Formats: sequence, structure tokens, C-alpha cells
Amino acid sequence: MPPFVHRITKYDPADRDEHGGYVGAEDTTSDHGPVEAACLQAVAAFAEDTGVDRLAVREPGISGPVHFGREPAVDGFGLAGLFPSDLSGFHDGAEVPLALGLELVRVMLRDNGAWCRLAVEDRFEVQVGWDQYVYVSSDRPCERAVARTRALGLFPERLEASPHDADFDEPGVQRPADEDFWNRLRWSVGTGEAAMLEEGYLHNASRWHRLTEDTLDAVRARLTPRAQLTVWPGLSTDVGAVLASLPDEGPVEFVWEDRDGTVSGALVHESEYRELAARVADARAATALPLAADERHPLFTAVLPDDDGVLRARWRTEATPSDRDWAFLKTLRRGQVRTGTVTATADFGVTFVDIGGFTAIINLPELSWRRFDHPSDIVAVGQEISAEVIDVDMTRERVSLSLKALRPDPLVSLARRTGRVVTGTVTKVVPFGVFVRVEEREDGFEGLVRTAELYEDPAGHHEHAVRAGDPLVVKILHVDPLRRRIALSHLQALPHGKP
Repeated sequence: MPPFVHRITKYDPADRDEHGGYVGAEDTTSDHGPVEAACLQAVAAFAEDTGVDRLAVREPGISGPVHFGREPAVDGFGLAGLFPSDLSGFHDGAEVPLALGLELVRVMLRDNGAWCRLAVEDRFEVQVGWDQYVYVSSDRPCERAVARTRALGLFPERLEASPHDADFDEPGVQRPADEDFWNRLRWSVGTGEAAMLEEGYLHNASRWHRLTEDTLDAVRARLTPRAQLTVWPGLSTDVGAVLASLPDEGPVEFVWEDRDGTVSGALVHESEYRELAARVADARAATALPLAADERHPLFTAVLPDDDGVLRARWRTEATPSDRDWAFLKTLRRGQVRTGTVTATADFGVTFVDIGGFTAIINLPELSWRRFDHPSDIVAVGQEISAEVIDVDMTRERVSLSLKALRPDPLVSLARRTGRVVTGTVTKVVPFGVFVRVEEREDGFEGLVRTAELYEDPAGHHEHAVRAGDPLVVKILHVDPLRRRIALSHLQALPHGKP
């Protein structure tokens, strides 16, 4: 934050009690006149001393369902004439000329229903607090602006920091609406998991969009810069049941889709339910959402980054389980070794492992280099294991592990025995030869002795047929660790065998 912070007020510092509270006779609402004009001139003087003539709108908002200000909000939140009726141009990061910035300060002094910070990164900032306290921060001392403020009849007081400086070093990481997010959203829409997108373009203001695989790109293209995005499942087509489920006491957020496809949302109290029912009588779908964050259950959330991919919006969404999974997945890389606890082994071959609150999977081929019948032959539920991360799928939010990757491949050792003669056990007889286990262990590797390498006279071999369980002398011809194949020969293992 800029180091030189001044609080500009119309209140004489001498008129404060021992706790700093104002006890003088000044009205704490705007006079809509000379005092207000003096405040704007003082802000302009600090901007001139700092050398700025354009300001960025930060964390903008409008009045919510409860208004705590000194004056009632006005229609249009005081922004009529400053921005279009849909408030386009009034969003986080929007640059405005100093003159328009001063008009926004006027709106906040009058408590008309809109608010924001006005800033130039690391150089200048304006905030309006309760009772018309104005906080101006600059990277310069601004002695002339301080003198000008006094000459205007106001009181500039030097502070260490503005009490309205937000603590943006909150725990957790905000999920950006980057390509990983859009790929996840597209997959969720395609699987039927997600169907609605809530676009929070200001504090206390949002728009709703129905999502399909065909419309997703169009919706993305018209979103407000730096908007907060919340992904929801589909609306219920039983609108009557949704109305019947409304709580006895509000407020709740009611979202509905009209017959023409327009999706709307409104905050309603119990006194407005009858009017609401008439309004949505022809709606084709609806839902009712509680306002408490711990009672709302969206699928996942994000905030739009700027065009260069940098996330500069400082507000945060309420993290969902999916968002927390995303934050964890961002810490993983292929080749990492993670320690976890086996939570389940499935008959279809997947092993589930808890690696710090996230359930990863080990597919059947990644459990062992050797043959086995069931995952429980290799691991047990409750067992702590170490495994290598072999894939992080941000779209499906899946992590694949490999247990065998941390162990040497015994087939590589066997390959060093190529050319040796060993005695093995026939495990299976097939039309084109026999399989022989060449290691003295139950899960030992098996190789193929083709018919041509088994009998000198393949046409008459039935008189000396080899059966499963028979011992057989074989020569190891070739071991292919990648294709998991071993070629053997019985004839070449015999003293008079083929060369």
C-alpha cells in the first residue's frame, strides 16, 4: 500500500472523546453542498500531487438486501448517468478518468448504494468510510495537497494505515478461471453434472447463465472482467415443489428460468412469496438457495483472471470441496512420491489411497510388476504406502499413482539371464505352444515356448505331449521388459538342440 496515508474529515479532532469517537455538532450525513465539494477538491489535490489522472475501480459493489448506511440508497445506486443501466464499465479493474472517479467518491459520500476503492497500483488510493471519512494514500508526502485540504476547511490527519485496508493474505488459494477451470466446466456440463453458471460481477449483484456444450463458449465471451464464477447443477422442473419448500422465514435467493430461456434471480422474503409465485407461474424450472455460505452447495467456483492470465481481483469465493481438491492438485507433479493410506480395494481392480485428504487411485497394472489375482494380494486396507504420481488430471480432478514405479522391475534382472538354460514348470498348454514359469515362485514370470521350439517333429508331437505341471528344460531366448514377453526354447536347451 502507498506509505503516506491521510484521513480527510470535516470533524475537528478536538471534538473527540477519549475513545476517538466524534462528539461534535457536525451532521454525519452529506450536505450535498460545500462540504461535499471541498472533499472532492481535496481528493483532486492529492491526485494532482501524486501525478495521477486515471484511477482503477477495485472491489466495486452495490447495496444488498440490508442497508446499513446513513442515507437511503437511491434508484440506480447513484450510478445513473455515470454508467449504462446494466452497469457495464463498473467492474473490478475498470479504469476511469479522475473526473469520473471524483463522481464515484460523491456517490459514496452520499451513501447512494454503490461503493468501491479507487486506486493506481502502489501509487495512490482513495477509500470512503463510515460518517464521510475519506482516506487517501499516496506514494508521496503531498504537502501541497495537505495545505489545500486545510484551506478548504477540512482536517487532514496523518495515519499509519487506513482502517479499511483489507487483509488480502487470507489462507488458501483462490481458484482462477483459467483453462483448467474451463476444461473442468466443459467436462462437467458434458456429463450432466453442471448446468448453471452464476456470474458475480459486483458485490451483491449477479447474473445467471444456462450452460450447454454448444453455448459455453458464448457465455464465456460475454462475462464481466474479473467476475466471480459459481457453477451449479441444473434447476428443478418441479417449480411448485420448489415454491412449497421455501422456508417460513427468509430471505432466500430464488432462481428461475422463464419459457423464453431467460434465467433470473431475486432475493425474496416470506412476505413476498405470493407475489413470487405469481411471477414464476409460467417458469419451466427453478431452485431456492439459502444465503448462508455453509448452506449453499455449488459445485465449484473461480474468479476471472485478466487477459494475460494474472489473477488481479482481490475478492475470494467460498471454497467448495472441488476448489480445495483443485488447490491440492496444483501442488502435485508427475514423478513426485506421496505417502498415503489405502482406504479400499475394489473388485474391478482399482485401489483407493488417501494422500492427505484427497483420494487417489492405483489402477491394476500399477500395483505390481508381477502377476496377482486381486489388489488385496498386494496391499491391505489401512496400510500406509508410498507411491509415485504418474498422472494429474485437472479436468476430472483425478490423481493416478503407481506402486510398482518405486520398485525395480524384476523382468529387467531376468533379461540379464538371456541365453541361460533353466528348468521351469509348464503352466498352460495352448494351440501354438506352452507357457513355462521360469522362476521358482508362485508368481514367477512365464515365457512362451512355441510349438516349433518344443518338438523336433511338430506333426507327431501328440505322442510326447507336454502337460500343465510338467517340468521342462528351456533356454531363455529373449526378454522384452516393455511388452512383458519372454521367448523360450526347449529344443535349444537340449544337448543336441538347434544352434
